[in-house]
Formats: sequence, C-alpha cells, structure tokens
Amino acid sequence: MEEIVVESFCTEDTFALGRRMGEEAKAGEVFTLVGDLGVGKTVFTQGMAAGLGITEPVSSPTFTILQVYEEGRCPFYHFDVYRIGDLSEMDEIGYEDCFYGDGISLIEWADLIEEILPEHYTQITISKDLEKGFDYRKIIVRGK
Repeated sequence: MEEIVVESFCTEDTFALGRRMGEEAKAGEVFTLVGDLGVGKTVFTQGMAAGLGITEPVSSPTFTILQVYEEGRCPFYHFDVYRIGDLSEMDEIGYEDCFYGDGISLIEWADLIEEILPEHYTQITISKDLEKGFDYRKIIVRGK
C-alpha cells in the first residue's frame, strides 16, 4: 500500500494537490476524502474538479448527497455522505453506477460508508495541526 504525505500551508496548496490528482485521475477511479469539518475537503474537491477540466462552481452536496459534473474529460461524481442515515440511501441514488462506471468518484466522509466502498480506492485524509499554523494541513494519500 503506497502512502504519500503532503504538507499544505494554505488553501492554494490544497487546491493545487487536488488539481494535480484530478489531472492524473483515470476513469473508473474512486477517491475517498476523510477529515473534520473545516479542514479543506471542499477546496481539495474544487482542485480535483479543475484538474478534470470542470469550470462550473463546485460546492459540497451536503443535502443532495451527490452532485454530478459532466463537463470535464469524464463524469465527476461528488458525494457528501455526512447526512446518510442508512446505507439504503446510497442504493436509492445509484452509487454503484458511479463507483463502477466510467467516471471518477470522490466521496467526502467516506468512513461512514466503508462497507460499500469498492475493493480498490485512494484514500485522502486531511488533518490540521494548529501548532504548525492556522492554515497548515497534513494530507495523506493512500492507495487501498
């Protein structure tokens, strides 16, 4: 299992990492995004969308659970499962078509739905360390 640790000192760093990963992402890949509120998950996601060629505004689909962006080089499925009460809700929105389709899936709060994640995915964990500064983030990218 490969692991990369990246230090981000500002939102631009986090966005740039997301962009680079979006540029390198291949259709069919699934990315999970784990971290507390306010660590920069949406900033990372906006960077990934930019790397996929998406120019429309990207925000967290907290209440809709899934936002689909079709304008990039492949479909981008952005999940925010923070408000999932039961895994059956994922069935209702057709998650399997996204996870196993020809687009790229990114799932915020993915630790809440671990039971249904595909066998292989890339986990991105973002955490703060206030001793290193208010804007500092430690980002761990790990293939699973």
